[in-house]
Amino acid sequence: MQLGLSVSDSDVSSFTPLVVLELADDTKAEAITWLLNRIRGKQQNGGAELLVDQLLFPAQDGQKSNQNVFVVGSTLQRLLKGAEDVGLFKEFQDGTMRGFTYANRESFKDFYGDGEGFLSDAECQYIIKHELDTLRAKNEEHVPGYPKVKLYPGKSVVRRLQSKGVLVQYFPLHNKEDLKRLSFSWYKKIKLSFQPLDDIRHYFGEGLALYFGFLEYFTFALVPMAFIGIPYYLFDWEDYDKYVLFAVFNLVWSTVFLEVWKRCSATLAYGWGTLSHKKAFEEPRAGFHGALGFNPITGREEPVYPSSKYHLRIYLVSVPFVLLCLYLSFYVMMVYFDMENWAISIYNENPNLATGILLFVPSIIYAVVIEIMNLLYRYAAEFLTNWENHRLESSFQNHLVLKVLVFNFVNCFASLFYIAFVMQDMVLLRQSLATLLITSQILNQVMEAFLPYWLQRRRNKKVHKRMRRMMGDKELPLLEQVQLETEMNTYLGTFDDYLEQFLLFGYVSLFSCVYPLAAVLVVLNNITEVYSDAFKMCHVFKRPFSEPAANIGVWQLAFETMSIISVVTNCALIGLSSQVKAYFPESETQMILIVVAIEHVLLAFKFILAFVIPDVPKHIQVKLAKLEFDSLEALKKRTTVSLLK
Repeated sequence: MQLGLSVSDSDVSSFTPLVVLELADDTKAEAITWLLNRIRGKQQNGGAELLVDQLLFPAQDGQKSNQNVFVVGSTLQRLLKGAEDVGLFKEFQDGTMRGFTYANRESFKDFYGDGEGFLSDAECQYIIKHELDTLRAKNEEHVPGYPKVKLYPGKSVVRRLQSKGVLVQYFPLHNKEDLKRLSFSWYKKIKLSFQPLDDIRHYFGEGLALYFGFLEYFTFALVPMAFIGIPYYLFDWEDYDKYVLFAVFNLVWSTVFLEVWKRCSATLAYGWGTLSHKKAFEEPRAGFHGALGFNPITGREEPVYPSSKYHLRIYLVSVPFVLLCLYLSFYVMMVYFDMENWAISIYNENPNLATGILLFVPSIIYAVVIEIMNLLYRYAAEFLTNWENHRLESSFQNHLVLKVLVFNFVNCFASLFYIAFVMQDMVLLRQSLATLLITSQILNQVMEAFLPYWLQRRRNKKVHKRMRRMMGDKELPLLEQVQLETEMNTYLGTFDDYLEQFLLFGYVSLFSCVYPLAAVLVVLNNITEVYSDAFKMCHVFKRPFSEPAANIGVWQLAFETMSIISVVTNCALIGLSSQVKAYFPESETQMILIVVAIEHVLLAFKFILAFVIPDVPKHIQVKLAKLEFDSLEALKKRTTVSLLK
């Protein structure tokens, strides 16, 4: 657990700084003293029992810097006890994953001496975050110096300070040496190999490691479809009927892909000790507000918001707003078709190279507009979901995901459905799919990789110049690092990353039988995505806190829903082929009934397959059952001993 930094660099007490805590520049002195005392205070007195010191930045350009920046660390013993408090699972001597206990610490694998190096950096920082978040208000009626910032007994002090703007931010520090090693093994060498998922997990935590594991798995799973798609594209481009076989393969692939991923996810989560991790009781979100009342579960006094008002906001404001946005999306789609007809009419009047290129212009413009609309809607959806005043973060995230997925699905795929099933123009469908896919990938790479990299480089240069001008030749690596990371963008989680993969999965599973190169393009995109996302995490964003995760959460359901829709879509595309229609020259109704019957059979096969393939591999099920048995036996022994006494 050596971070390669020391607060002694800034002439204060020497301990390993793990977390930076920044208060507002105008924070009252009594509030700062009170908070620091609570952080340093003994646990039995309601404190966090952590180490904290102030970083003093010199004035810059004649202006005083924010002096309310602190670094937080901990003793090793406190971290080990904290590991038990947060319910970390570590590998036991017998190879099973068990909840860590300080009393039995020497029975865990890789625990030597005093336990140095037993906990990863990400785990240490997660423990400190947990201890800060669980600092509870005691008998204080308000934050010292802020009579209007009320405190409620038993509620999180840090969340309250955050919601009122007293606490600006707190984030984990990067470890320069570990980051250098991770960067070298992860993205600095261009190589065809698996990602160092265990190293990513040790540095960033399980949530982010699972995302990169899913990205890697998705990319490798697309390779067979890409290999099959290339000859289809090269040799049977104009023979649409041959794509019936490709559509059937697509159906089987989309089902097996997701079922096998659940097993891979369970294997990774078990090895990382998060498969059996029980989520802690959720505290109200920092932004949640309401009249003072009592929580019926905990009995504590806290803000309460009437559920009737909450539901009225959703059904009378949010739902109509989403429907209005969907209407605008359809309207833009119809404008696109008018542009498409205009371009085709010009080409038919005077077919040449220029008018041939013009045929692709409407699709390119439409693809750019789709990306802009998705971006604007994302901001609106986040504002609206925040305004709905959800009490829990999980509820907030679920409603936000639902809003964004519905709009993005309609905005990105509505035109393709219209072309396929209303216009039934397979040539235009291929052209539109290819243009939308390629344009969106180019825009995503520019917005996600090149632009943040360029902005961060400019910001880094400014910070380096400013620090050198202030400090001269004195070496103060910690001050400079904290100053640099304080101004970095905050990583907002894997939401946008999973959303991008969800849309790419849609392009492949819904319509790739018409454009077989879709899988090839997504494979190429994801290879570059691994490198660009890795670079962003290491050098563009602040280091995020680790979040224990057993799976990819609500996104598993989103991908499975897309997979079900793809069964219906591909069956309908098969039914539209002239090859299938030739078998039913006199009865179109009979053909439709048979296609619908096949679709139901395939859906039944999909659900049977999902039932037959266990989500958790057998050997892991056995280990989990053994752990549960041992826990029950230990409980029986303790009960027997207590009764004998």
